[in-house]
Amino acid sequence: MTRSRLGMPNIRTVIAFVHDIAAAAAAWALAYTFRFNFDIPPLYQQSLFRTLPWILPVHAVAFLRFGLYRGLWHYASLPDLRRILLAVLTAATAVPMMLLLLQIHRDIPRTVLLLAPILLLFIMGGSRLAYRLWKEHRLYGPKKTQGNLVLVLGANDGAISLVKELSRSTQWCVAGLLDDDPRKRGLILHGSKVLGGISDLPALARELDVAHAIIALPSGPDRRHARRTRGGDRRHPDRLHRDRRRALEVCSSAGVKALIAPSYDDLISGKVTVSQIRNVELEDLLKRDLVVLDDDKLNDLLARKTVLVTGAGGSIGSELCRQIARFEPRRLILFELNEFALYKAEQEFRAHFPDLSMVFLIGDIKDRHRVSQALSRYRPALVFHAAAYKHVPLMEQENAWQAILNNAWGTYVLGQAAIEHGVDKFVLISTDKAVNPTNVMGASKRLAEMICQALQQLARQGRPEGQVRHTCFVMVRFGNVLGSTGSVIPKFREQIAKGGPVTVTHSEVTRYFMSIPEAAQLVLQAGLMGGREGGGEVFVLDMGEPIRIADLARDMIRLSGLDEEDVKIVYNGLRPGEKLYEQPLAEDEDTLPTPHAKLRIAQPRQADAQWLGQLVEWMDRHPVLDDRTVREELAQWVPEYRPQANDAVPPEHGINQTKA
Repeated sequence: MTRSRLGMPNIRTVIAFVHDIAAAAAAWALAYTFRFNFDIPPLYQQSLFRTLPWILPVHAVAFLRFGLYRGLWHYASLPDLRRILLAVLTAATAVPMMLLLLQIHRDIPRTVLLLAPILLLFIMGGSRLAYRLWKEHRLYGPKKTQGNLVLVLGANDGAISLVKELSRSTQWCVAGLLDDDPRKRGLILHGSKVLGGISDLPALARELDVAHAIIALPSGPDRRHARRTRGGDRRHPDRLHRDRRRALEVCSSAGVKALIAPSYDDLISGKVTVSQIRNVELEDLLKRDLVVLDDDKLNDLLARKTVLVTGAGGSIGSELCRQIARFEPRRLILFELNEFALYKAEQEFRAHFPDLSMVFLIGDIKDRHRVSQALSRYRPALVFHAAAYKHVPLMEQENAWQAILNNAWGTYVLGQAAIEHGVDKFVLISTDKAVNPTNVMGASKRLAEMICQALQQLARQGRPEGQVRHTCFVMVRFGNVLGSTGSVIPKFREQIAKGGPVTVTHSEVTRYFMSIPEAAQLVLQAGLMGGREGGGEVFVLDMGEPIRIADLARDMIRLSGLDEEDVKIVYNGLRPGEKLYEQPLAEDEDTLPTPHAKLRIAQPRQADAQWLGQLVEWMDRHPVLDDRTVREELAQWVPEYRPQANDAVPPEHGINQTKA
């Protein structure tokens, strides 16, 4: 039974229990009454009253055994009905056995033994359903007209669960559902009618005076259901994303505020609440499927290990730390140059992971002594190197040499220290801008990749004879992440908030995008898989289809409830070093498959130890170089670097694949 804070049964529980015992007595009496057509002979009247004291305790035990009093009648549902059915069937089986053992079964008609459980099931289930209907009508019925009228876009299982939840809300009143499946037109689902297709939204919004619509179209396939049940969504993931984007466009053209329901899994599992309905975010419109991680092996990689993350105060670095913390490492070391960023990280992680051993280190990856001190003191088994200068135009003018020092020299200092202090695995966060770079930032990251390749050779050669293990270097390339520091998303939001204009460099400029959590998860997965061939692999993340920045700007304007008449888009020309199109691979690079669908291994040109020695001498020899000299000399170290050109012709999208 449900108990109060003092340990006594709750008064509602006692009332429900007494009701069910009375229902069992009433069902037993009604069974006799129906058996004898409302005229019970005196002999059987005695049998009825003689057996009641015996059958009621049996029912009481069954009711308690199956937990009929752990919930509230207000929320009675199919699971509650299932428990009632099991309890009644158990009692129906136990009663004849008990009567037989007590030798008091002779005067009991067999029909009574069959009728009583059926009547009891109807009384108990019906009373709960009646109470729920009365309660919901009393709480929500008179107030429903006070809520905002809303149309639900979608008529799948998740949408029906949403309508069910909204029916209890005082904030919303469902005016109807819209779905493009013609077979669903006119159906009434949980009290709401399917009024038409999504394209009918503008006309219906005007007719019904509706100002809001909730998009209940799932963003991707349901992970838990390989086979769709009746009413489930069988559409391809790309189609699902297109449907969401189209729904948003229809809402925008109709002047209707678009909201979005929680995930498909939460909708159909009943976890959805009205408070989880939110504004549509940019991530909802990306064609990105859920990342499936090898949690068991990641647990072996990270659990009870000391892990160091550089750039831990940045967007990717901090998300990596969050993902790593889930696996309960022995110690998590957050290494960051920016004091305020590290302070914010400390406040967050102390609050969310109070039991995790953490160290917060201020330091510069270019500082040999600080890096060596950190690694010698804490002896990390894994290093995730996310610290870097990433802003292309800023690194192109006045700061080119600083980009080389931070992104290339810093990687060399950290990688060499990792070898010296026995780090098992070193994971470099690279970028698709390292592919055929046209800017200093991209070239500096390609240098960082090549430094790791050369250090991998040194790590293999420098291990003691007979020792199998050595530091494995793994590089991970991916494109832009939504909302990261320095990305266009915060800039666009600020410009839209000011009323525009939104500035885009070129109408055809495209980029690959993924969410920050997805990028961090795939970095961890690449870190797990790297080193199987001795290290030095360059992993390329599946970035999906490239997105035009102009389309991104339009989406953000629509998401703000505005259109291009309200906020103009202005094209101001490509910035120094900026490409029209990014590429995940160079033209002469192929890839090999991996066991993970979203990861492939690139096969770029290799750098050797001799090259590394010459590069280190070049970087060490010059305390500072001007931008022009940096660009001129970079071409010696990165042959694919072409600083003059901005790509005007899009490359073939996709990745060249070679057979494994």
